[in-house]
Amino acid sequence: MQESVFTRMRQGLDSFTPSEKKIANFILNNASEASNLSVTELAKKCDTSEASITRFCKRLGLNGYHDLKLAISLNLIEEQPKDRILHEVINADDSMETILHKLSSASIQAIEETNSILDIEKLSLAVQKINEANSIHFYGVGASSLVALDAQYKFARINIPAFMYVDHHIQLTTAVHLTNKDVAIGISYSGRTMEVIDLLKIAKEKGATTIAITKYGSSPIEEVSDIVLYTASVENNFRSGAMASRIAQLLVIDSLFIGVACKRYDEVIEHLRITREALSVKKY
Repeated sequence: MQESVFTRMRQGLDSFTPSEKKIANFILNNASEASNLSVTELAKKCDTSEASITRFCKRLGLNGYHDLKLAISLNLIEEQPKDRILHEVINADDSMETILHKLSSASIQAIEETNSILDIEKLSLAVQKINEANSIHFYGVGASSLVALDAQYKFARINIPAFMYVDHHIQLTTAVHLTNKDVAIGISYSGRTMEVIDLLKIAKEKGATTIAITKYGSSPIEEVSDIVLYTASVENNFRSGAMASRIAQLLVIDSLFIGVACKRYDEVIEHLRITREALSVKKY
C-alpha cells in the first residue's frame, strides 16, 4: 500500500469528494512539507477537518494518519530519481519520433501504475474463482471488446470454456443461463458502460461470480461486481483510441491467465503443446 499512495491519489482525483480532493492536491503538490505536518496542521493547510483527514486515510486503504505520513515519506524516496511523464498530450504538429516516444511512455506508465494500484488479494481471489469455474464469460464493447476477445482466446487455448460474443443480444441470452458455477468478467475503462453493467447485473442475479476490470475510482460497475480489479486512469487527448487503457487492461487479463495457468501447470503445458501443433503450418 505504501508504495502506491501517490498513484492512488492521482488516480482517485476524479472520484474523490471535495474535501478529499483538497487533501490529495495539497499532498501531491507539497509532499515534503506534508510529511512533516501533524494531522491538525495538515487539516488547516487543506481547509478541512481532522476527521476528513482520517476518512481520507481510510479511503486510501491506510490504517490512520501515521501510515499516511510513512507512505508519503517512502514515496518521496521512491519517486525522487524518476523523470515522470504524466500522459502527455499529443499535438497535431508532433513528429513521428515524438508521437512514438509519448505513446511508449504512456504505455509504460499505464503498466507501472496499474501494477501499483492492483489489489493482489483481489487478483488472487479472481484467479481462484476462474480456476474453479465451469465457464468464463467476457463482456466488453468498443475497444474493450478487443481485450475481451483476447482473453477468450487465451483461456480457450488451455481448454477452459471461455466465451465472448460481440452481439449484445447474444450476450444477454447467454447471461441469463449463468449459474453459481460460472464467472462473468466485465471490461469497461470508465466503469459506466451500461451494456456491460447490465450484463454483470444479470450474471450476479443468476449467482455467477462477477468481476470488473475498470479504471481506479468509484463507478457504477462496482455495484454489480463481486471483485473489482482496477487499472490506471491513463487516457490523454486521444481517448477515443483507448490506447494506454487497453495496455493496462491486457496486463490484468494476462495476470489472470498466467495465474490460472500456474495452478494447472502440467495440463496447461500439454494443452498449449496440442494447440501449438494444431496451429503450426503443415508442409506437404
